[in-house]
Amino acid sequence: MKYKIQFPNISVRFFYVPILMIFFMNISLNAQIQRIEPPFWFSGMHNPEVQILFYGEDIAQYQVSTANPAVITNVKRTENPNYIFITINTKKVTGTAVDFTFKNKNKTSFTQKYELKERRKNSAQRKGFDASDMMYLLMPDRFANGNKNNDNDSSTTEKYNRELPGGRHGGDIEGIIQHLDYIHSLGATSIWSTPLCEDNDAEYSYHTYGQSDVYKIDPRFGTNEDYVRLGEEMHKRDMKLVMDYVTNHWGLQHWMIKDLPTPDWIHQFDNYTQTNHKRSTISDTNASKIDRDICINGWFVPSMPDLNIMNPLVLKYLCQNAIWWIEYANLDGIRVDTYNYSEPEGISKWTKAITDEYPNFNLVGEITLRNQGLLSYWQKDSPIGQIQKFNSHLPSVMDFALSDALQIIFDEDDGNWDKGVTRVYDIIARDFLFPNSSNLLIFAENHDTKRFNQIYKNDIRKYKMAMTMLATIRGIPQLYYGSEIGMAGDQNLGDADIRKDFPGGWDGDTNNAFTKEGRTEFQNEYFNFTSKLFNWRKTNDAVHFGKTTHYIPENNVYVYFRYNATKSVMIIINNSPETRTIDTKRFQENIKNYKTAKEVLTDVIFDLSKAIPIEGKSALILELK
Repeated sequence: MKYKIQFPNISVRFFYVPILMIFFMNISLNAQIQRIEPPFWFSGMHNPEVQILFYGEDIAQYQVSTANPAVITNVKRTENPNYIFITINTKKVTGTAVDFTFKNKNKTSFTQKYELKERRKNSAQRKGFDASDMMYLLMPDRFANGNKNNDNDSSTTEKYNRELPGGRHGGDIEGIIQHLDYIHSLGATSIWSTPLCEDNDAEYSYHTYGQSDVYKIDPRFGTNEDYVRLGEEMHKRDMKLVMDYVTNHWGLQHWMIKDLPTPDWIHQFDNYTQTNHKRSTISDTNASKIDRDICINGWFVPSMPDLNIMNPLVLKYLCQNAIWWIEYANLDGIRVDTYNYSEPEGISKWTKAITDEYPNFNLVGEITLRNQGLLSYWQKDSPIGQIQKFNSHLPSVMDFALSDALQIIFDEDDGNWDKGVTRVYDIIARDFLFPNSSNLLIFAENHDTKRFNQIYKNDIRKYKMAMTMLATIRGIPQLYYGSEIGMAGDQNLGDADIRKDFPGGWDGDTNNAFTKEGRTEFQNEYFNFTSKLFNWRKTNDAVHFGKTTHYIPENNVYVYFRYNATKSVMIIINNSPETRTIDTKRFQENIKNYKTAKEVLTDVIFDLSKAIPIEGKSALILELK
């Protein structure tokens, strides 16, 4: 059968080519079956049904049965005879496995056992990341090479080449595990790693957003078992593991893209069509149909086929894949790449399927919109979404509006009207748009943005002001690896420059920034401040879930309070170059009967009945006593 996929200026027709492989989950496969996905499932799930994909040459010709006919609830064949999708009801299964019988003309051709594993105790009630956490974002290929034996793998195309800025540099899961204590010492309580599943692109595969197998960790990062071990080691340190998940697209080398189950598994056009990236068309009631369709259905880039999540088979496949990883790797959260590039109805069903299974789980979506009304549309129970009778069911979104502001304001010294720290004031003033502003992921930078320290030319005063805001403003703070030691990088030189190797992660590195002794004085100044700040943050629940009262900035000085029934914290950000004196009388509605305040990083005591001096380009965090 022929499945046509249009690439830029090239029309390629894929015919069935057997994909020979050794299945990685130690499942014994019959010769007629080349893949089973999910490779196994779990008993006791909220949704008792699981759709099992069997893949093999002409496998659709067989009749499939089990000893108990009630176990199989649906059999789906597609245009491609190499696939058959069997849905079973796990509640009807006796024991820990299902024995499938494949018959041809009423004669048994072969059988296949399918395992149902027992879930962890209280798995459904697992608690996701929240505003009490600080999330550390790293790119595994660029963080640390803990196992040089997996730098190359015979099953993947691109080979180790640390001399190539955009090549594979050898960082891996073992490297993360070996430096968990370093990350923990920063005050980080969770880790978001960019994707770890296999990406078999011939080049630039290090970022792994063009995945070729979503049930398999890229062998250059390690094994599935290594990923499980990472979660186990993190949980020993009370840290949470957040997986980067891609719902919108796969890579061209994905085995299913090479032999599509059905032509509409991906979005196809007569000629290659790229998304217009205009995400506002989704909620825009005045948008043209063609603009909206191209926005949703167009490919992200030529090397990433756009998945059709409105195909029920695709939707079910993606739901189960995410749930499988949560159960198998004992995940604590998911960051969803390009969340609103998928069809809204489909992606909301995907999200709800996960939160139905795990009511306390958290997912944060990458919504690269800067307008807060448009951003709010995508958070669960948004009042703006409800106007259009839409609910994404997505608990958290990334606050790109705040990120953009933090990359501008510290060079705006005058702070006139809507400049300087007033930009942040205005952002917080629009929190009413969000049903849960404390569940926004807040950040100064990430792996796709300009490097903060590059923008501000390593002016540590500006870094300290930004980190102080992230540690004390509502939301879940996220730190990008290397910023805590002053790492910079010029995005104008390419993405690889903002994704440099962490110094000390490779044998032979002359600078080992993972240790106090190995860091330079410059790096230790950044690290010591960051570590003290975010370790303090762990101790103060007023900045986790407390209320906010903020005051209109004056002279480029922003004052706000985070407080609950038992604690109150006063934060002063002086973004002007000059020393300012803060008259505390203006803030009596929050100071109330408090007499003194201790600055949390210096232990200096301030008398709240007197004016508070603050140096130019600096911040104070005052715990009221």
